[in-house]
Amino acid sequence: MADFGLIGRFHRLALAAVIVAVIFVIWQFFQPDFIGQYFAKEGDIEHNLNTIKALAQSAKAGRCELLCLPEMCTTGFPWNKLEDLVRHSRETLITVKKIAADHSLAICGSFLELSSEEKAENTFYYFDSNGRIIARYSKVHLFSLFEEDKYLKAGNELVVADSKHGKIGCSICYDIRFPEVFRYCAMEGAEIQFLPAAFPHPRLEQWQTLVRARAIENQNFIIAVNQSEAPKSEKNYSGTNYFGHSMVVGPHGNILYEAGEAAECITVDIDLGEIQAARSSMPCRNQRRVDLY
Repeated sequence: MADFGLIGRFHRLALAAVIVAVIFVIWQFFQPDFIGQYFAKEGDIEHNLNTIKALAQSAKAGRCELLCLPEMCTTGFPWNKLEDLVRHSRETLITVKKIAADHSLAICGSFLELSSEEKAENTFYYFDSNGRIIARYSKVHLFSLFEEDKYLKAGNELVVADSKHGKIGCSICYDIRFPEVFRYCAMEGAEIQFLPAAFPHPRLEQWQTLVRARAIENQNFIIAVNQSEAPKSEKNYSGTNYFGHSMVVGPHGNILYEAGEAAECITVDIDLGEIQAARSSMPCRNQRRVDLY
């Protein structure tokens, strides 16, 4: 005679295993990210690091796993102070690494950095929740209209890296106008493309169109974090008027969130399962004429 009590216990254990598996899958695919849109006070590293610490505390309180920051998030772009600021870049990055480790929170953004060749660079870093460097990318397209090419050294390598949050592609601001960067990252497996930026007026419509276009073309996620407008009390040495509107866009081109112009914090869930759904419903990646281009 069958032991129905034993069978019942087995069914309960099996059901529990299924529930755990489902929870694990949900945890893998739905990862809350925290977007910190703010104006980087130009030339004031201490102030900006305090902003990042406050954002990290808020992100951790919201059970987020990743904090995304804008371009040149600890310095802004005061070229007249560049020589002094870049001398502090190493200790600044060490502080950001410590913030990540202290809050068990991954952090990514673009930072002023002194390269091994003693040249200033605009560099994207992705630190994991232990403060380890997962990705480093030096901006390859310098924005000549803002004299970046005069003050900074351009990078020479595109970067795709594995992370806890999926395979990531790295890009910075002006790169958005060069679709080849995003296609390369996508073909190398990037599921999430990061784009810290400092886009100013009057290019808001261009920003919105370009970010969505890159996501639609490559059928992956783009997290584009822009600097916010400057508070009226702040001195903006460059005279540039950033417009915020940080965006998280899905692989169908769907806007998961778009901020306003002021400083703002955003929590967004990303479902990596949408990538395969998008690529199955519109299989253009598999229909590229690589024999022609």
